[in-house]
Amino acid sequence: MARVKPLAELIEGCIGPAFAAQGFASTDILAAWPEIVGERLARYCRPSKLEWPKRRRTGSEAPDSGTLVVRVEGVFAIELQHLAPVVIQRINAHYGWACVSRIVLQQDRVGRGGRTAPRAHVDPARAVEVQKAVAGIADDKLRAALDRLGTAAVATRPER
Repeated sequence: MARVKPLAELIEGCIGPAFAAQGFASTDILAAWPEIVGERLARYCRPSKLEWPKRRRTGSEAPDSGTLVVRVEGVFAIELQHLAPVVIQRINAHYGWACVSRIVLQQDRVGRGGRTAPRAHVDPARAVEVQKAVAGIADDKLRAALDRLGTAAVATRPER
């Protein structure tokens, strides 16, 4: 019987090389970002890459700290700039060593996957028409699905 693998293991294998090219050892920083900076700030900024110093170290030296490049929406750049020492401290505490010594902000648009479309308006009279149209269908699940489809079809989107 095949062992079920956590999704994190599969994702790491797929996108791990792309993250390594940006200086990240793993995809963990993106997953932990809301915990590190807080949910509110995480909506407006994302780590972009981690730049490591060019100098070679000997085997006994501790690794040098890197510079984290963070994409941030323009309005929150000043807030993140003021919070940078706290964010650095929280990143280092998360990883258990001083992996980041400074943050460089890069103003850019940050995609908001959690943003929802404006709710559509359904005229009550049209909703009743849809209910009457599907009332004769015997299968409950099919009737409910067609009711949702019909309601979505008669709904009007608000102007943007």
